[in-house]
Formats: sequence, structure tokens, C-alpha cells
Amino acid sequence: MHPKRQCIQAIIRLGLKTPPISRVKMLPLKLLLVDNPDMKKPRALLCCMLLLVVIPVWAGALQSHAAIRDAVTAFVRAQTQTLPGQVAIKVDEVDRRLTLAACPALEAFLPPGSQLLGNSTVGVRCTGKTPWTLFVPVHIRVSVELIVANKSLLQGQILRAEDLSGQSGELAQAGLLTDPAQAIGKVLKFGVASGQVLRQDMLRAPYAVTQGQVVQIRAAGPGYSISSEGQALGNAAEGQGVQVKTSSGQVLNGTARAGGLVELRP
Repeated sequence: MHPKRQCIQAIIRLGLKTPPISRVKMLPLKLLLVDNPDMKKPRALLCCMLLLVVIPVWAGALQSHAAIRDAVTAFVRAQTQTLPGQVAIKVDEVDRRLTLAACPALEAFLPPGSQLLGNSTVGVRCTGKTPWTLFVPVHIRVSVELIVANKSLLQGQILRAEDLSGQSGELAQAGLLTDPAQAIGKVLKFGVASGQVLRQDMLRAPYAVTQGQVVQIRAAGPGYSISSEGQALGNAAEGQGVQVKTSSGQVLNGTARAGGLVELRP
């Protein structure tokens, strides 16, 4: 019988608990491999004594894989709670062969460039005395009602409620519209076909001022208010910045407001 197995069986006969044999091979058992018959029994005895000391410490110092998965699940739930629709989360099992030092406080995080939609990855790290970092695959499915065009729509068209309809689907990427209010009153940047799912990057807010338009320029502050006419040098939606040229040729920076008004910036 292999010396390692003999040693473990000897410990079992003493009524002591041991980890699985496959895990014991990770311990420093080189002393058992000596073939000198005169030294075999003392060496085996010494190894068993080492196991009696090391096994309890080793067995109590491993990080629970279930705790890692729980930390990932809690993190994903917290980060996706504001998403529309029904969210389903699946966290992959941690490789059973992986052993990590026990951590008093696990910290889950989203790696740079990742997003919590579809197939993704969540990191878990320990910053204690024995730091480590692990990346766990997760699968996030969000079932929602997506907003689609119910007919062909043209570039520059201002969307109305009758142009839109809902369609059950999966939120597989960021920016998909899930509420008609996100689209109504917006302008299409380009034409779309009937049944096409709408995204935020397809739309823009309507312009409050357009290039070449004569606008009212207003500057106000404590104790004063000045108004004059000027010409917009670009297109801008309400709240966006725009340059205007005064009648004297001076170019000023302002903020577009409804009704062809431009407020000068301080």
C-alpha cells in the first residue's frame, strides 16, 4: 500500500478526521517517498505527526466556494435592481480544484469594460493578509417589452405614440428603449424599417435653435438684464451649448433655450 494511504489510515484508526486523500497530496509529504526500509517506519510516523498538526489548520483556512458565489449573486442583484422587466441571474460554479485562503470580507466588482447584461464576468477579491482575486462568469437575462417601429419611419421624423408599439424580447445590450416616453417627441437620426427595435443612439432631441436662425440673446445677472439679436452658428437642442454672432460680428458662447432664445454663459 502507498505510504501516504498507510499514513492516513493510521490517523483514521486514531479517530481523527482527515481531508480527502486527493487534497492531502498538496501537503509536504516528501518524507514518505524514501525507500530505505530502515528509515521507512520512523519517517512514516514523523509524517503522520506532521499531518496531525497541519490538517486542522489547512482544513480551516480555505475559502468557501459557496460564499464566493453568494457574494457575486448579491452584487449582481444590487447592480441590476433598477433594470426594467424581469431579471434572471445564473452564476457559474467555481472550479472545485481551486483552493483559496479564507477571506473575512469578500469584495465583488465589475471589471473594466464589462456590463451586467448577457454573458459577463464579475470579479471577487480579498484584500486581507493573503490577498487574491478571482473572476466568475455570470449570465444575466432581462425579459422586457422593447419599443419597435410599427411602420417604416423617415430620417428627421418626430416620433409620435402611434408610430410605436411594444414587443416582448430580451435586453441584450445597453441603450434599447423599453418605454414609449423615451422616444415620443424625439427626432430620428436616420430612417428605420417597420418592426425594428429602437435604441437611444437612433434618436436626438429636437433642435431649439438651428444654424443661421435669428435668435434672441440674453445675458442676466444681479441687477442687470441685457437682450439683443444674433445669429446661431450651429444647431442645438434645449440645454446644449451653441455659438451666436452679434450684429457687431462678435462671437459669443451660450446655451440654447426653447423659443429661439440663447442665454449667454457667465
